[in-house]
Amino acid sequence: EVGDVVLAIGNPFGVGQTVTQGIVSALGRNGLGINTFEDFIQTDAAINPGNSGGPLFNADGEVVGINSQIYSRSGGYMGLAFAIPIDVAMDVVDQLKDKGKVSRGYLGVVIQDIDRDLAEAYGLAKPAGALVAKVLPDTPAEKSGLKEGDVIIAFNGQDIGLSSELPQMIGRAKVGKKVPLTLLRDGKKMDIPFEVASLPDDEEDSPEKAAEPDLNSLGVGLRNL
Repeated sequence: EVGDVVLAIGNPFGVGQTVTQGIVSALGRNGLGINTFEDFIQTDAAINPGNSGGPLFNADGEVVGINSQIYSRSGGYMGLAFAIPIDVAMDVVDQLKDKGKVSRGYLGVVIQDIDRDLAEAYGLAKPAGALVAKVLPDTPAEKSGLKEGDVIIAFNGQDIGLSSELPQMIGRAKVGKKVPLTLLRDGKKMDIPFEVASLPDDEEDSPEKAAEPDLNSLGVGLRNL
């Protein structure tokens, strides 16, 4: 939980095994632009290059995460560090053992946050949920009957606070399972059945990626000297 004491073990800058201590600063961090599916534990334990892949322990010695990312303008620790939750990692392990690959569910929509103005317009008590801005063709969303302008407020009975929570929920759902999507349409609350489909193996070929503009028209990758 937020505030719990945690310890990170790793090999920062190659100096050798090192232990650092901090607390859990936040849970469910996403929107960092690191990956399509983001659900990080944020900690202020010092994590530097070389800590990645090392465990994040709680005070009872239980592994709660795998050190993964730092937010830094200098390349070194500056107070924002992120770890993959152990539940997410173990789900990947189980899928690899069972099927030899990782399958993630997807919906096939472009969504946006509900701000206060939109919440008022849709008659919501508070700004929460995911507004369907676009339904992509030939996707589970289109097959389930989702429409542009729908506000998805819950997935399989679990309320959605921020729109960024929805991809995490669907990504973790078991492929092939039928679950209800709770939404508001024309001011009326309704449930529609949704069968979780597997995200295409190559995320670059997924409908969500195809809908994004190609910002790299030169076809090259660049980095600072």
